[in-house]
Amino acid sequence: MDARKLAVDGALEFTPKVFDDDRGRFISPFQEPAFSAATGHTLFRVAQTNHSESRRGVVRGIHYTATPPGTAKYVYCARGQALDIVVDIRVGSPTFGQWDAVLMDQRDFRTMYFPVGVGHAFVALTDNTVMSYMLSSSYVPENELALSALDPALGLPVPDDIEPVLSERDSVAETLAEAEARGALPDYGRCQEIEAEICRRP
Repeated sequence: MDARKLAVDGALEFTPKVFDDDRGRFISPFQEPAFSAATGHTLFRVAQTNHSESRRGVVRGIHYTATPPGTAKYVYCARGQALDIVVDIRVGSPTFGQWDAVLMDQRDFRTMYFPVGVGHAFVALTDNTVMSYMLSSSYVPENELALSALDPALGLPVPDDIEPVLSERDSVAETLAEAEARGALPDYGRCQEIEAEICRRP
């Protein structure tokens, strides 16, 4: 499994080997030795797994978890094709306000690691796109927050031929600047402390 650092501090792309034969395919999207070597963490503690299915044009995000408690994510596309996006919304981060994107599909099975405190969005590029998530904490509705994926100041790479389909929550989400002005964004130093706690061997 190959690892690559992304433009957002602490975010990573992983590309596993894909084994094809006359029966079909076999892939291991998460491999602890490769994860540990790339992140320096000895363990990614999984508290919940999620599975979403989206039609072409659906834009989900930018979603993030209040920190504390904070959540780290490991994400891959199990079917279809998506542009997966990480946004640095951690105040004090050396890459605050920057983003990076990875094309995910069922051919290469690239994955992304989202450190604690960053924002996550994706654009479904085909119908029946399935995204799979490993999360370091359980879902608590009041801790789940959103920023606008269409914030012009961020300029996320939504393709020109996509007419964005947003949930009601995402369509009225505030911009990064608005969230920063009211003190709603995670603190970079605190995010790193929490990540060190949840991504080590007990």
